[in-house]
Amino acid sequence: MIITRSWLNEWIDLKDISTDDLAKTLNTLGLEVERVQSYEVPKKIIFGKVLECEKHPDADKLNVCKVDIGSSIRQIVCGASNVRAGLDVVVATIGAVMPSGMEIKPVKLRGVDSEGMICSASEIGIEDCQDGILELDSSIGKYTLGAEVSTNHMFNDDLIEIELTANRGDCLSIRGIARDLSSAYNRPLIDNCAKEDDNRRVGIGRILSINYENNLDVNLLYKAIDLKGLNLPLAVKLRLAQIEETRDADVEAIMLYATHSTGVILRVYNYGFFCEEDKTLAKVELAKDENGYASIMSGDKKASTVGIIQEDISKVTYNEGTVFIEASYIPPDIISRKMHECKIESGPMYYKTSRGSEPELKFGLSTCLNIIEKNSNSAIFGGTIELTDEFEEKVISISKEEIDDIIGAEVDQSKITKILTNLGFDVRKSSSNHFAITVPRYRHDVTHKQDIVEEIVRLIGIDNIPSKPFVLTEDNRLKDDYFTYKKKSDYRHKAAYSGFFESIHFVFDERKALENYGFECLDKELEVLNPIVKTLDTLRPTLLTGLLKAASHNAKNGYTSIKLFEVGSLFSSKREESVKISLLFSGDREKESLANAGKPAKVDFALFAQKLADIIGEFELKEFETTHKLSHQYQCAQVIVNGESIGELFRVHPNVEKDYDLDVTYVCELEFDKLPYGLKVASKSSKYQASFKDLSLIMPKDMAYEKIKDVITKADITNLVRFYPVDKYTDESLGDEMSLSIRFVLQSNDKTLEEEDITTAMDSILEALKSELGIGLR
Repeated sequence: MIITRSWLNEWIDLKDISTDDLAKTLNTLGLEVERVQSYEVPKKIIFGKVLECEKHPDADKLNVCKVDIGSSIRQIVCGASNVRAGLDVVVATIGAVMPSGMEIKPVKLRGVDSEGMICSASEIGIEDCQDGILELDSSIGKYTLGAEVSTNHMFNDDLIEIELTANRGDCLSIRGIARDLSSAYNRPLIDNCAKEDDNRRVGIGRILSINYENNLDVNLLYKAIDLKGLNLPLAVKLRLAQIEETRDADVEAIMLYATHSTGVILRVYNYGFFCEEDKTLAKVELAKDENGYASIMSGDKKASTVGIIQEDISKVTYNEGTVFIEASYIPPDIISRKMHECKIESGPMYYKTSRGSEPELKFGLSTCLNIIEKNSNSAIFGGTIELTDEFEEKVISISKEEIDDIIGAEVDQSKITKILTNLGFDVRKSSSNHFAITVPRYRHDVTHKQDIVEEIVRLIGIDNIPSKPFVLTEDNRLKDDYFTYKKKSDYRHKAAYSGFFESIHFVFDERKALENYGFECLDKELEVLNPIVKTLDTLRPTLLTGLLKAASHNAKNGYTSIKLFEVGSLFSSKREESVKISLLFSGDREKESLANAGKPAKVDFALFAQKLADIIGEFELKEFETTHKLSHQYQCAQVIVNGESIGELFRVHPNVEKDYDLDVTYVCELEFDKLPYGLKVASKSSKYQASFKDLSLIMPKDMAYEKIKDVITKADITNLVRFYPVDKYTDESLGDEMSLSIRFVLQSNDKTLEEEDITTAMDSILEALKSELGIGLR
């Protein structure tokens, strides 16, 4: 979108605001300024008037002119084809330096003295807006002969090009930009609406009739005019050149100028295109074409598709004669959706129509007619022909509190009212603390409360809103599903960090194999009706068989150390679903290396238990016998966490290892829901040195360590931090007994323990073991 300061000043008074400030304000409003170009005509280039114009005595293409430059009359030789007596012109006087760098000096042209130069637009550094020299008229404002041209606002101007976002179709006009600036600077728009007087005018109904279908979704307004003596004013020519537009017919150029100025889509039609043979009445038909678009027709000939394209055959190519002018509006969402459904060729005005043109058709039409009346002897026909659709006003309700909450700062209610009113919103139905805002039709992009707040913030300026610490007011969306996912992710990562590879299997397994190993499968009436294959005919009750199969495949591929894990769903005999995690470690405990002389030891119970501890943390093992046949009878334990059994850990039975062609293999299967997960709570740690004390106890071989542990725990020994077995010893001399060494860690939060404190604690432990279990020191 291209605007100029002088053009803007016709809609809002910005004379005391610099172009730099104007550009900054536009950027603040979200109307991004892409470039600024200044026009300033050099000094000693002044206004003049051609008093006489005669042919050069020695050159056919030159004219000798007498030019009044205010202070004197100068003789200037001019070669422009349009120079003539009575013409107001731009004159470069002696000593002027042109934008090209050429200095004006007295010269003789074919023997005739010339004291200056009558200039064209390009010669003084502005857009080339007409052939030959500039022909000045009243459209550029008042000027005095002899005055510097640079003192006139049209020749001392700034062009600003703005990049608009797709939703701001309301700013595709000078008036639209001025409307935003009106609110930003709190200045009123200038009323440029011309008052029409249809008295004693011939009615439009005598020369034009329109038939139309219903439900065309368009707004149309028609006016007729008999063109006579139309001259395109210089201001229009120059500004169209500045926005890089041009039209062949002067009336077409005025339509384009008025559209760019007001935002209303205007078209002019050849009157004769719609007339029948008698040429007394033009008959226009509005109907949907074969593609469903609203079209202007004359019989079976199409004049235009409303808002999209005008056919060449209906365009005006003359400046004398009757024409009729159309102002149109189509809601942008309707025309864009229709074009998406059925794309057709579009003209230059479709861009404005699809982005959102101005719906105030009478204003745009009167602006256009006013320009024609001022610059011609044309006769306007009285009345209009109008076609409008029903429009339901869009009202958005929002409280003052909501506005302040979204902005994050308190804004004065009167300021909000002033901003919205200046932008064209109707807030007259609002109450003290609540706004009922009627959205103007040209703001199709404003549909929600947030859009209203965005408009307020645009005008206040984001930099003018005080900073505040961020406060999270949104509800916590981290529900159980998220924490379940996060827990599963954490344990999977821990297993991977410990060297285990994830293995994923179907939730189906082979019923026959599972029953052979002693697992309880689905009840017959709940069984899978249409299994994929016979070996996947039931829902699995365990993850272990899947891991054993995967380990077997790895072993057959030459891997000697296999570490796998899986987290997945299991199903009880009643189809009750649960989630478990299983781990498998088979073969060598490590890779071959110099450290193990190329002969690594096999995995054992202690190593596998340590690996499990690296993943799930601290746990205890309790003697246990499984209900299935996968486990080794003498290497099987229950896994206890926080006093609760969560699963089993065991070596795979040698016969099962043989079935799967596996080396020594250990597995565990744990209930995933019972694994610890949550915030880690820090506990106080003593700064004093810990003391370690070992006791070797003589106990029966068949006595479980668990009994000793329970007695020591119940004794509640002061300063005892932890204890654990470190060695056991048997020989023939001990018979049915054995020696078990237990290491005790003692530490105080108040002091470094002395020998007496340690001895007292050990005595208390021995006394409890003697009285409860009848065992003592070796």
